[in-house]
This record gives sequence, C-alpha cells and structure tokens, in this order.
Amino acid sequence: MKICFFPDEKSTRFHPLTLTRPIDDLRIGIFTIREKWMHALDVAGFARIQAAFLEDVFAIGSAENTDECLWINPRFLPSEKLVNQIKKLDKYEKIVFKGDAVAVKLGGSESQPMLKEQDFDLSSIELTETEITEAIHLEHLWDMLLLNSFEIEKDLQYAGLKLLSEENKTAAMSVFSLENTYVGENVTIEPNVTIIAEEGPVVLMDDATIEAGSILRGPIVVGKGATIKMASRVYGGSTIGPVCKVGGEISNCIFHSYSNKAHDGFVGNSIFGQWVNLGADTNTSNLKNNYSTVRMSGWESRKDIETGMQFLGTVMADHSKTAINTMLNTGTICGVSSNIFMGGFPPKYIPSFAWVGSEDYGIYKFDKAIEAMRAMMKRREIELSDAYKAMMHHHSDKL
Repeated sequence: MKICFFPDEKSTRFHPLTLTRPIDDLRIGIFTIREKWMHALDVAGFARIQAAFLEDVFAIGSAENTDECLWINPRFLPSEKLVNQIKKLDKYEKIVFKGDAVAVKLGGSESQPMLKEQDFDLSSIELTETEITEAIHLEHLWDMLLLNSFEIEKDLQYAGLKLLSEENKTAAMSVFSLENTYVGENVTIEPNVTIIAEEGPVVLMDDATIEAGSILRGPIVVGKGATIKMASRVYGGSTIGPVCKVGGEISNCIFHSYSNKAHDGFVGNSIFGQWVNLGADTNTSNLKNNYSTVRMSGWESRKDIETGMQFLGTVMADHSKTAINTMLNTGTICGVSSNIFMGGFPPKYIPSFAWVGSEDYGIYKFDKAIEAMRAMMKRREIELSDAYKAMMHHHSDKL
C-alpha cells in the first residue's frame, strides 16, 4: 500500500509556511505530518499532489497499476481510532468529517493520472462515503500550537528512544520525572541542566546538545542535531526542529529546522519555518495589553481573522531574518525571505521579500536575498539548488 497526500480548499490557510513546502511537510509534535502517517500506517512509500511552485524541490512520487493507494488529507492527524477506521477502508470508500474528505482508498490505475496531472479529482469515480464525528485536524495555522503538546506525547510511540535513566547521564543535572525523559543516540547534556518532565515528556533526539545551565520544562522536543544554548529556558509545548540553535526564553513555539534564535530574547506561541534567523534580543509579543483575543491576517486575503486565541505571537516563513532588538507585535505574520530591522514595531503583515526598515516596505532584491540564502545554507553544508531558487523566485514578485 502507498500513502498519497492531497490538498483541499483549506490548504492555503497554512501560507506562508506552505509557500515553500507541501502541507504534509509541516512539523508538529516530534515529526512532520507525513512522517506521522507513515509511522502510524507502517508504510514506506508515499506520493503527493502539491502546488506547482514546489515542483522539483519536493518529490511528487508515482503509483503503479498494482498499487493500493490510500489518499490522505494532511490537515488530519493520525489517532488510534482514525487509523483503525482507515485500515478498514474498502476500495472506492471515502471517509468524511464535517464535509471535508479525510481519506479515500483507490487503485493505482485511478491514482496514476491524478499524480501525473497533479489534480485530485474524484468527480468521475463512484465512491461510498463514511461519515466520522471526531478527528484531530488543523483548521488554521494556530491550531498547530494548540495541538503541539498533545502531538509530542502521541508521537513518542514512534520515536524509538530510551529513558534518560537507562543512559546514566544524570550525574551533573537535576531531573524531575526520569520516567518521562527520553533520549536518542549521542545526546550531549552539559552540567547544571535542569529537566522538569512532570507535566509532559522531555524528548531529546539523536545528536541533540543541551548546553550548561539550561532549563527544559516538558512537554518539549529537541530535534536531531539541535542545540539549546547556554542558560536557555524552554517551556512546554515547544518543538525545536532538527539542526536548530535556540537560546533565551521560548514558550509553546515550533521551529521547523535549520533555524536560529541563538541569543537572549523571548519568543512565545509562535511558529518559525526553516532557515529563519532571529537577531539578538528579538522579542515576540504573545498577549495583548487588554487581554482580548488575538486577530491575525489571512495570508491570501490580508484581512484580519479572529483566532479565538488569547496567546498568539508570530508566524514567520522560511529564510526571514530579524535584526538585533527587533520587536514583533501580537499576531504578526511574515512571509518568505523578509529582512526586518525596524526600530519600532514592524507591521503585523509582512509580505515575502520585504525590506522592512521604515514605515513603508522596500523590496529585498532577489539576487541579494539568494546570496544570503546560499551563504546560510552553505554553513550547514546544504547546496541551494536551481529548483530551490526557482521556487523562491515564484514568491519574489508578490510584494
């Protein structure tokens, strides 16, 4: 069986993070959505339908005539109940939740043309529908933060980690709840680290480094090769993705991978893509002075949306950067490859490739932006490919 991922009409709600990745590549909990489903269904092969501007950066995959193809809407996350329902699907049967397609089982002969044309079209296929009444799913960007603690705990079953007590690493640290602290291979924990896992697991993936004096309160995950800088304070609900470097104070945040917040400053209830760099003493506001709920602009509409969230900071897409002492307002949304160095509060809506150094937007020249991307990626021994450059160019003329 092969898993195939399809977007629906709500998928654009996850821009600007999905301007540079398919929705199944979003990270929540320990894993990406794609990894969750592959673990849950014990399937190795996958394919996807995605936006044209992601072509050649992310694999589409294919299906053979003999394949059984399980089509999954990646806005939905696996749970034991949903996985069992999906495993019982017959060919040409569809699961629906509140009018949204969740999963469909098709053969390779029906799936091949949809993958080739990159068009998930079921109009010519006669299907039997099964309605479900509960499902863990994402309606908006900020749902990732609401679900992150829950997903960390749920993903543990697939992480393959040992308890910290089995690794005999506790001599130079203070650990509260050893039975809820998990470590991978080659984890480095320096002296005077405090781990508090009484309210949720602390998960340290392979090659993670926790520098001296840091305090970690679960549920949190520190991804493969990630570093928590000296004397950091990381609170529950946080995912520090692979090869990130973070310091200062962090609460209920998701960093996807290769992003840096290496210095002091507070970020809370915020989501950052890949290759983001937050300058020293960058701070995000995550609570309004009047304690009312936060409004955030829809990426496509640029109109405010009532989130219903009392705590919500910043959503920042790939390759965006802030200068030292940057202040980001409550409910800020920032696109791809923007450069923010304003003395006061920048606007709450920052387009892709914006040069934000005054009240008016400038444009971050594409060739200069690419130079910065290439230099940052080279530091992690990753080459900026022509396909990646083309994907970025697609977003450079939208200001």
